[in-house]
Amino acid sequence: MSTAEASVESATDEAVVQALVGNHRQFLGFLERRVGSRAVAEELLQAAFVKTLEKGGALHDGEGAVTWFYRLLRNALVDHYRKQAAEGRALEREAREATEASEDPELKTAVCACVGELLPTLKPEYAELVRKVDLEERGVPDVAREAGITANNAGVRLHRARQALKKQLERSCGTCASHGCLDCSCKKSRA
Repeated sequence: MSTAEASVESATDEAVVQALVGNHRQFLGFLERRVGSRAVAEELLQAAFVKTLEKGGALHDGEGAVTWFYRLLRNALVDHYRKQAAEGRALEREAREATEASEDPELKTAVCACVGELLPTLKPEYAELVRKVDLEERGVPDVAREAGITANNAGVRLHRARQALKKQLERSCGTCASHGCLDCSCKKSRA
């Protein structure tokens, strides 16, 4: 590439950047109206700017860049809503499983006593979430509000907390934890 061609390409890239930066407020408003949250809109916009920078010299004029960028923002919105829907389905599944498990009184009374003793071995926020949701049978949205986090975040934390608790149970109880605690006869291993 000659020096003249490089100079023209650099000027074109500069025009694209100026066009995108010049429309920052419009882009942010476009997203905010659709997601209802300035923070989420800013996250989506920043991710789109990063994607644009990665695209590099493929865009050549300011007006075309703005049109292309709106298309990119629409795609980002679709991805955002798909992700939210998937998280919502996971939370519904967790709630349904918790409800089904709590409906069996024999299972409820036969839960291994190790669970309560192993909670302190988890991260404090995990232990608190498991205690409130699983042992006290409180709703995830209520616990999330108390903790100052979203219900989706609480659902993710609860899943991670349960996984960590499962590992601790398997370490402590061995095969009893792997096959169910209905007839808990585990000997606690003292490490």
